[in-house]
Order: sequence, then C-alpha cells, then structure tokens
Amino acid sequence: MTRFSQLLSACALGVMLGLVGTASAADSLLIRNATVHTLTSEARPGTDVLIRDGRIVEIGRGLAAPSGVRVIDAQGRPVTPGIFAGLSRIGLEEIGLESTTGDHAQRLGQMRPEFDVSLAYNPAAMSVGVHRSNGLTFTVLTPGAASGGSLIAGLGAPVSLDGSVILPQRILFVDLGGDANDLSGGSRAAQFMLLRQAIVEARAPNLVMVHDERLLSPSGRQVLLDFLKNPGLIVFDVDRAADIRNVIRLVREEKLRAVIRGGSEAWRIARELAAAQIPVILDPLVNLPDSFDDLGATLENAARLRKGGVTVAISLRGSEVDDAGKARQAAGNAVAHGLPWADGLAAITRVPAEIFGIGDRFGSLAIGRTADLVMWSGDPLEVSSAALLVLTNGTVQSLDSRHSALRDRYAERVRTGTAR
Repeated sequence: MTRFSQLLSACALGVMLGLVGTASAADSLLIRNATVHTLTSEARPGTDVLIRDGRIVEIGRGLAAPSGVRVIDAQGRPVTPGIFAGLSRIGLEEIGLESTTGDHAQRLGQMRPEFDVSLAYNPAAMSVGVHRSNGLTFTVLTPGAASGGSLIAGLGAPVSLDGSVILPQRILFVDLGGDANDLSGGSRAAQFMLLRQAIVEARAPNLVMVHDERLLSPSGRQVLLDFLKNPGLIVFDVDRAADIRNVIRLVREEKLRAVIRGGSEAWRIARELAAAQIPVILDPLVNLPDSFDDLGATLENAARLRKGGVTVAISLRGSEVDDAGKARQAAGNAVAHGLPWADGLAAITRVPAEIFGIGDRFGSLAIGRTADLVMWSGDPLEVSSAALLVLTNGTVQSLDSRHSALRDRYAERVRTGTAR
C-alpha cells in the first residue's frame, strides 16, 4: 500500500468514527480502549480517557460514559500528547521564496533583542491548519538571523496551533558559529566579544559610551537585562563542539539559562553538557556535513547525547515551515539509530514542553489538564501513520486543510478519469 493510499484509508476511518469535521467549542468525549502514552508513565494499553468540557477528568480502564458524552472506540490505537512542531516559522512565513510573506528576521543593522516575532504571527496562515491536521499542536515561533541583522536574532514565543493562543513566555535566540560570521565582522571569536559587550551594556545602563559604540537601544538593554536578572531562557544556535564549549563557559560565568539548538557535534561533549544541565534541540536527520561546523555530524547524535545524560528534544532545520511536519519521522529516525522509543516520543512532546516552560498544558496527559492529544492510526513514529483525532485547547479540531482539499480534488479527477 502506498503512503497516499494509507492516508486515504486513515481519513476514511476518521469519517467512519465521526472525527473529521470542523472544530467546535470545548468538547466532551470518552476515548475507549486506547494505548495511552501519558508521557508521565509507561504506555497503558486498553485504557480509556474521559474528557469533559475540554479537560481530562479521568484516565483508566472500564470508565463509565456520562450522559451526553460521545464515545469513540480507539480499537487499541495509540493516543499521545500533541506533537511539537519544533522551532519554526509557522504563521510567520507563507512562501519561502516570496520575501513579502516572511516576517521572521530583521535587517536593521543593529543588535535588537527586543525584536519580537510573535507580533507578526498570523493564526490564519495556511501552514497552521496543515500542521495541526497532522497532529502537531504547539510550536515555538523562532526569529532568524539574516544578512544585515545581528547575532541576537530576537524574541520567540510558544504558541498553540489551535489558531488563537500565543503564550506569555518569551525566549531569546542567538546565532553563533561559521554561518554567523558575516554578523560579527568575519570571526566567531568576535561573536563572544560582542555578546559580552551587550551583557555589560545591559547591566550598566549608565555606562559612559559614545553613542556609535553602543550595541543596544534603550529598549534592547531593558529586554536583555530582564533575561539576565530573571534569568530567561536563551537558545544558542550552534553546532561545532568548540563553540558549544564557549557557550557553556559563557552560561556558567554569566549565570544564564541556555539551550543548544542544532548541536551537530554536541555528542562530542555530552558529559560537559549534562554537567551544565543544558538541553540540546537537534535535528536527527543531519548526517553528512554541509559546513566545517558539522564535520562531526552523525545520525547517532540523539542516542549518544541521551546515553551521556543530556536532555534531548527534536526540531528539524532548513525549512522551518514545511519541514516542521516531519517531526515524527525525525524522531523515528533517531530511534532507528539507537535512541529508545520512549525517548523518541518524549523528544517531540514532553521534553520540549518542559524546556520552554509550558509543560503544564502541553507534552503530557494528566487529569485536570486541558486536553491536547492525538489519536493515531498506528505507531506515531512511523511516517505511514496518520492523525485520526486531534484536540487542542480542549477542542476537537478539523482534519481538513489546504493539503487535504488538494488531495481530494485531484483524487476525484483520477477516480472519474478527468485528470489532466
């Protein structure tokens, strides 16, 4: 059976179960006989999940169905928390090759940590519905460094892909390594010099300097100072082991909270990262190096880091809009190269939610929480599996999207022999 026919079969099953349709208000339903992956304990086969008014009120076996609650027989299928769409540009960019649709980067020629990409988020963007229909329920909006920008790319934010909720947490993004050399005068050594100067400016706002020597605007100094005092979470996009060591040193000396994004060579210094309690958000599909920063890239990166005691989450790099949908494939690939299956699922659910401080509403299933979950046609880490039921923010979501509309349109033409 082809991937296309498998998806058609899955959608047909969704229609049969009454799961495909438009989103409604907070829902009440009982999912019976599922293999429930709460991500707080081992998988629980033959388990029911009762949801009332959008909240999980009970998880167990043989639950009674209250009056008026819709009952869905999962027939043993997996139920998991919603999937993390990664550090993405979902809702910030429609078409990668059309610059007028992209709002993820600034080119002001100045270090602007106050640049907050969430202000440009479009919950009605086509990509939001497409990824949600595939079981991805939350993401972190991510600014990017661009030529004419700065090492400090700006602020990102977690967002629910139900099309409405931007969460209050803000995350600062910093780009380092060879790819950022054009933002630091041509040398990665200057990157850390500039970061330290920015920290000095933020902590000493009355420091006497010639205006042209300042890196930060007044609002930028305040934003960075808030991250230093609280401290807030800073994501360092960096791959080379030597550069990651410099980040670890900076984090220790300045008492920062940090996450490594990318980390192609992070496995080389797993013990140091574990000792510093710095998580790594990696792309497990990165294998062959595409730069001198990636010479140590390996498909076993995730497995080696976990074995070394490092917290690992997964997010694809490259097209942070289209490729976000490959999160499950990436996790499955990491599992195929040594990462335990449970850690693979956690890397795209519970772990990223906890890293970004939103583990109270995403990433795991627990009584009392707003329902954010997916029922799958098969193993969620297999690309041939499809989402049959998606709840975000306690509401059953439509499985219709621009992609499914195009699929149905051309499938009908093939069926009737009118395809051109």
